Amino acid sequence: MGVYQGNDLRKPTGGKKGKHRKVKRKYELGRYPTETRLGEGEKRKLQRVRGGSYKVRLLVGAYANVFVRSSGECRKARILGLVENPANKDYSRRGVVTKGTIINTELGPARVTSRPGQDGVINAVLIEEA
Repeated sequence: MGVYQGNDLRKPTGGKKGKHRKVKRKYELGRYPTETRLGEGEKRKLQRVRGGSYKVRLLVGAYANVFVRSSGECRKARILGLVENPANKDYSRRGVVTKGTIINTELGPARVTSRPGQDGVINAVLIEEA
């Protein structure tokens, strides 16, 4: 079954609204989210999107581009594990990486700043003790 992003034909009060056309349109289609997991090696998927462009979806990630504020440089670091995912506690348990997730890297703990399921890469900022 497809994901429909059109109007659900309900008023804020819960009452029904009438529909203004008989069929669903292609632009109202959506997709299920790509839940990027941690694992050995990296796995990506090219997804054709509306307009003919392609979106790179990261399915499994092992490395992150970590930005170190003190030195102003970016380094590639292996991800050792997931500390916490504030988006959803179930994601923390399952090891799903989203924007805002705190991960453990070789350089230390870092916060993910990219959207791996949409960007195809894990970018993060090192959390430095002040």
